[in-house]
Amino acid sequence: MTASKKSPTIYDVAKISGVSISTISRVLNAPDKVNPETHKRVMDAIDQLGFVPRADARARALQNTDRIGVLTPFFTAPSFVQRLRGVASALSKANYELVIYPVDSMDHLQGYISSIPIMRNIDGLIIMSLSLGDQDAKRLSNNGMETVLIEYSHPQLNSIVIDDIRGGRIVAEHLINKGHRTFGFLGDIEPPEKFAIHPVKSRLAGFKQALQDAGFSLPKAHIRSCPYTQAETHRSAHELLNLSKPPTAIFAASDIQALSVMKVARQLGLNIPSDLAIVGFDDIDVADHVDLTTTRQHLDESGRLAAEILLSRIGEAGRPLQHINLPLKLVERLTT
Repeated sequence: MTASKKSPTIYDVAKISGVSISTISRVLNAPDKVNPETHKRVMDAIDQLGFVPRADARARALQNTDRIGVLTPFFTAPSFVQRLRGVASALSKANYELVIYPVDSMDHLQGYISSIPIMRNIDGLIIMSLSLGDQDAKRLSNNGMETVLIEYSHPQLNSIVIDDIRGGRIVAEHLINKGHRTFGFLGDIEPPEKFAIHPVKSRLAGFKQALQDAGFSLPKAHIRSCPYTQAETHRSAHELLNLSKPPTAIFAASDIQALSVMKVARQLGLNIPSDLAIVGFDDIDVADHVDLTTTRQHLDESGRLAAEILLSRIGEAGRPLQHINLPLKLVERLTT
């Protein structure tokens, strides 16, 4: 009678990776406290062996944890809060607990992606506005961690995205139809965070292309790259509006930054929209309160859909992957 193949142990991982058992434990339980090179060696060994911690092997034989995780950067920003609200509403109806994993660095992201599918403390994962490599997607898939991506797409995982280039075009077409001939753009075009998705560059590309198609231009002097902070946005708005020939319409790549442009314009004595038209992006709750014209990207809906897709996959793992492109809509209010 042939003996059954022995499951790999933590000692096998230690032997292949060349690190101590305590270090392997830190990689799995506190990955942010392990240097990237060591972390990679341990995870490569775990992937090679198909190692599953003993406690996790028992957990996999039990019922679900009834917990869903959300990996997200900048989770205090209004757009992220609204997405989380959509996730939470769907999970509460299904009696699932929401667990938030905030990401503030690439090492932090890699730590979560490597440990979460192995430790199995949650039943499924929603990843917001974070890019994943093929190895990351493979690890999630191979370990049976049901996952939905928001604002990013990978063929091995479910995804919900929008067309940011189309979003920029929609804004340009609206402003042209309103009779504007000089335009400005303001947004976080080149942010330093390499671990997050940055759609602003795509919104700018669509905006510029639509203007060019209609015979207009967007001079470099009318483009301001500024971080997602009130102080920097105020400074950039002042620069645009104090040009010798300032734009009569500004596209701010987020509603929060559009609000700052509105404030600066009023401080300078400009009338909105007769002197300056302003368009934002997202349609966060406050946009309606201040009558901001903006591009709606259905934030709550994307969170709700992600949770529903995840729950359906947990209930029936054989369901086909879903890749959803949510429509965008220009919502005209009183700033254009």
